[in-house]
Amino acid sequence: MAIGIARRDFLAALAGTAAAGPLAARAQQDRMRRIGVLMSLAADDKESQVRLAAFRRALQELGWARDRNLQIDIRWGADDIEVTRRYAAELAVLAPDVILASGNTAAKPLQKATRAVPIVFVQVAEPLGEGLVESFAQPGGNVTGFASIEYGMSAKWLELLKEIAPRVTRLVVIRDPASAAGNGQLGAIQSIAPALGVEVSAVGVRDPGEIERAITAVARDPSGGLIVTTSTRASAHRELILALVARHKMPAVYPFRFYVTSGGLVSYGADWIDQYRRAAGYVDRILKGEKPADLPVQAPTKYELVVNLKAAKALGVDIPATVLARADEVIE
Repeated sequence: MAIGIARRDFLAALAGTAAAGPLAARAQQDRMRRIGVLMSLAADDKESQVRLAAFRRALQELGWARDRNLQIDIRWGADDIEVTRRYAAELAVLAPDVILASGNTAAKPLQKATRAVPIVFVQVAEPLGEGLVESFAQPGGNVTGFASIEYGMSAKWLELLKEIAPRVTRLVVIRDPASAAGNGQLGAIQSIAPALGVEVSAVGVRDPGEIERAITAVARDPSGGLIVTTSTRASAHRELILALVARHKMPAVYPFRFYVTSGGLVSYGADWIDQYRRAAGYVDRILKGEKPADLPVQAPTKYELVVNLKAAKALGVDIPATVLARADEVIE
């Protein structure tokens, strides 16, 4: 009889243990949690709004609903270093459960502001070189996330440019000289330029005048072309860049789809919307108790080639059939 009671107690305890996991997870989602978001661009930037909306939808699919069990504090850096630093410090003081950092210009100030609050970044080209993580496999510390580019892909931008505009022999590369990623991307382009018969010059993105002077100088040469790297500051000045390229009818390759949907010629790069969705998954795991140090940094899994035929016609560029066949999206 005593043996039967002991066995019954053991089975009841085992059943209780099995139920504890789902119940604990449900309890976590029933109480209000708080996350911070630091976006690198301005609040009225349409592309930033699209990405933020994708992040919110993914969180909702994971059971996190704003004003039910989730509070979101959003700050906009507006491509202003001082503003971004101030907001990073402000979010750190709020001590949310986790912070989403959009781009290196947001991730670095946040890392300096707090070593305690978990940080998930997206769109950081070189998290290791920027000192955000110790390694991809074991980030260490309180920061992890999603890298935006592999340097080898930067070389593909020049290969693509030569494919669509073989006459290009003089190239200007727009990059952020203060960024390890910007210099790395420039280096990858320079490494293959001699073999393709291309002379490369670089321009920073400190102010609109610098960009305009550089593009205008190269545009005087009919063999000139342009590549824009993955710079937050270049993204902030994209309307100016696109206007100058259109005015001078210069073939150009961009890193983001939104350049092409705004009138640019060709883009090749990671699917940013996908990164924000995946970031929501990491935020969810951290809210449920996992540590950033245990979540490996992930490289892009989806790349997209986008071609704008209307822009090609305006620029006098014939897009080869080989490029059109590879394109993920062709804008008529």
